[in-house]
Amino acid sequence: MTAPPPSDLTFRPVPDVLAHLPGEWHVERTVRDLADGSEGRFTGTTRFAPLPAPDAGGLLHHESGTFTWHGVARPAERTLRFLPGDGPGTARVEFADGRFFHDLDLRTGRWTTDHPCSADLYRGAFEVVDADRWRSRWRVGGPAKDLLLVTEYRRAPSTRRVPEGP
Repeated sequence: MTAPPPSDLTFRPVPDVLAHLPGEWHVERTVRDLADGSEGRFTGTTRFAPLPAPDAGGLLHHESGTFTWHGVARPAERTLRFLPGDGPGTARVEFADGRFFHDLDLRTGRWTTDHPCSADLYRGAFEVVDADRWRSRWRVGGPAKDLLLVTEYRRAPSTRRVPEGP
């Protein structure tokens, strides 16, 4: 007998996001243009690795893979920095060049945040399903964009974690 899949209302608390994320994750992202209905897809990997001093305690997030849009597949990658946040167990997420992106607090298993980008607004929701799965949803709206980005992360078998507590 298999356990039923968790409902979208069941989230797994993560006491320390920077301790939870290290390792390699398989990534699948859909990008939907809500204005014209077109849809793209990114598949690849994200690796969270320790940052060197002076950012010791933080993680380098490097994502690479293939993004397919309108039938054209291209290589794609991005780099973010996850640094210790203001509260215990939280993170401050920055772009590779050090600009602030958003805060991240998964101590309840769920987090929402906003990121203004020029005249557009990125509204993000992060949800932890279990020790080896989490997702992000970004709704992007404004004069330049009308998008929904949904990303599913699955921990690679080589970096699976032993479940913590009950």
